[in-house]
Amino acid sequence: MDFLTALRISGSGLSVERTRVNLASSNLANAETTRTAAGGPYKRLDPVIQAVPFAPELGQASEMTPSMDPTISSIVADQSPGKKVYSPGHPDADPEGFVTFPNVNPVYEVVNLMSASRTYEANATAIDTLKTMAQRGLDISR
Repeated sequence: MDFLTALRISGSGLSVERTRVNLASSNLANAETTRTAAGGPYKRLDPVIQAVPFAPELGQASEMTPSMDPTISSIVADQSPGKKVYSPGHPDADPEGFVTFPNVNPVYEVVNLMSASRTYEANATAIDTLKTMAQRGLDISR
C-alpha cells in the first residue's frame, strides 16, 4: 500500500464517521418528535457502510487483494415501532389517548456517538502518522 492509498482510505474513514456522528446527533435531537412533515413520529436513521474496492483494475492486475474503501451506500430509516405513551392531552394523541414517540433509544445513540468519535480519532491519528512519515522521508533525502 502506498502513501496516497493509505491517505485516501483514512480520508474515506473520516467521511464515513462524520456521517455516523451527524445521523446519531439527528436521532438524539429528534428523540421526542412526534410529528414530521411526512406524518407520524420521527424514524431513527442508520447509515449502511460498505467496503468498496479502491481500484478493481489494480486488484486484477496484481495478485494482492485490492484495498477497500469505506463508503456510505445508503441511509435507512428504522421501521421498528415507536414507544406508545398514554397522554390524552397531547396534540398528537390517537383516539384512545396514546402518543407514539420515535423509536430512538438515547443510550444506544450515545454509544454510537462514542464509537464513531473513537473511530474518527483513529483515522485522524493514522493521517497524522502518514504525514510524519512523509516528513521524515523528505528530511532523510535532504
